[in-house]
Amino acid sequence: MTDGSPDAPTSKAAVPTPAELRRAYLEELGLRERSVLWSWLGFTVTFAAVRAITYGIRRGGTRFHNITVGGVHLHHYMWGIGLVSAVGATAVAGTERSRGKPLTGWTYGSGLALIVDEFALLLDLKDVYWASEGRVSVDLGIGVVALGGTGLSIRPILSRLARDRGLTRRR
Repeated sequence: MTDGSPDAPTSKAAVPTPAELRRAYLEELGLRERSVLWSWLGFTVTFAAVRAITYGIRRGGTRFHNITVGGVHLHHYMWGIGLVSAVGATAVAGTERSRGKPLTGWTYGSGLALIVDEFALLLDLKDVYWASEGRVSVDLGIGVVALGGTGLSIRPILSRLARDRGLTRRR
């Protein structure tokens, strides 16, 4: 119940419904902001998944394995370059609508995560992927940046949902 004052809490549930989330997404984010959000989401999820998979491969006992062709290991930055190139082609030759699709943003973020994850290999042109004891701190650092970017990108939606629930003070 509310007492009618603008600062009084509302009786809405703490967890938004999918319809409320969708409405906030569509009304609070423009096409460009949606693309940024999907890029950060793609980066964050892909980076976390690749780290988990590569740690699993290194530890053993996982269904995943390195991909080799003719005895040559195919590093995942190659797939990342392919994905980022596809997004570049969409940017150059695609329509405004195709550039603003969530899949385009997700593909860009995922491709970038695959490249960033093996950036040391690209710089040194040799496989130094596991050479340093500091690898975990690098993983955590990039993970924090990914979560921070995702959080900043989704902030307008979260603010809207908080306003709708009366969880923030109106001015």
